[in-house]
Amino acid sequence: MRAFHMSWFAFFLCFFGWFGIAPLMPVIRSELHLTKEQIGNSAIAAVAVTILVRILMGWLCDRIGPRRAYAGLLILGSLPVMAVGLAHDYQTFLFFRLAIGAIGASFVITQFHTSVMFAPEIVGTANATVAGWGNLGGGVTQFAMPLLFTLFMSWRLAMLTTGIALLLTGIVYYLLTQDTPDGDWRTLDRVKTKSAFLEACRDPRVWALALLYGMSFGIELTVDNFAALYYTDNFHLSLKMAGLVASLFGMMNLFARALGGIVSDRCNRRWGLRGRATLLGFTIAAEGVAMMVFSKMRALPLAIAAMMLMGLFVKISNGANYSIVPFINRRALGGVAGIVGAGGNAGAVLAGFLFKTASLTWSQAFLILGIVILASAPAAFLLRFEEQPAMSHQLPAEALATAAD
Repeated sequence: MRAFHMSWFAFFLCFFGWFGIAPLMPVIRSELHLTKEQIGNSAIAAVAVTILVRILMGWLCDRIGPRRAYAGLLILGSLPVMAVGLAHDYQTFLFFRLAIGAIGASFVITQFHTSVMFAPEIVGTANATVAGWGNLGGGVTQFAMPLLFTLFMSWRLAMLTTGIALLLTGIVYYLLTQDTPDGDWRTLDRVKTKSAFLEACRDPRVWALALLYGMSFGIELTVDNFAALYYTDNFHLSLKMAGLVASLFGMMNLFARALGGIVSDRCNRRWGLRGRATLLGFTIAAEGVAMMVFSKMRALPLAIAAMMLMGLFVKISNGANYSIVPFINRRALGGVAGIVGAGGNAGAVLAGFLFKTASLTWSQAFLILGIVILASAPAAFLLRFEEQPAMSHQLPAEALATAAD
């Protein structure tokens, strides 16, 4: 449980720092004289680099374990969060926003750590809860950053404070956690295979889950990036009020993503992995419909209600997806988690291009996204599974060797 609580808190801070810029964009846009296209580019940069770093972190977890990987990412990732305050033009701001995106890879380590810490019967609940409470940082930052801005009268000092918190958490993570219930990753008698990552790459189920994660978590990142500006421009809300309304979407992670994991575990008890996949397909479809409804709302109360409904299915889908990930390939758990996690960011990058297109309003962009999400839902129903594998860290070395053969 110490790993559980440290990992969600670390991910919370990473998400807070990752999207701390978003609710401050109305101020930054004015100070740096950013155009709509430049704002879109910075939003894409914030999630683009995470694609590569998530894959790298997945591979690294398989090699050195989650404790060292997480501590290193937190410490190194804190540097651009603190340094973004040095930006005084579009180019330097874009560079630092790109570098900050690396801390988004913390999600992969979070899911890896809980996957090896919890038993198959509850791993879906554990993964979804720890990720949901971590993603909560994306909601808290929407109203907390405007408050920090008011306190310091500077968006630069607000980001510096966040970076210091990340640095300290990296040190604490290294000191207080261990890799698995059995101890340090380097001392364990594990089955090692250099081809494990390639196995993950060759498995079509991994790419199907990556696609679906792009349609759920990718959409969450997109809304986190643009919600405050959307409500400011379309409904003429103040910075604080737009941040508060946008925060409602992220705050749903307090329960909604965990709900996806809990329901997925229940479906697994009754129908096996097929039940987990079916749940994912239905929630992705519902998310797409809700997104289309949201895009058509012109009254503020109706827009907020539609956003909340869409957010509910987004986060349930996130939890349902990573309730399947631990059962795809235990030997390449890091690789699977990294590729699927990267799919989420790839979805956000592609969605970002819609929001920087001058010929499209943001309402039209949301409508197109809803259609694409709905069209992707059948991929979940095409997933096929063999007998549910055991959790590798719970088997003795002899059994692992036999299984590997």
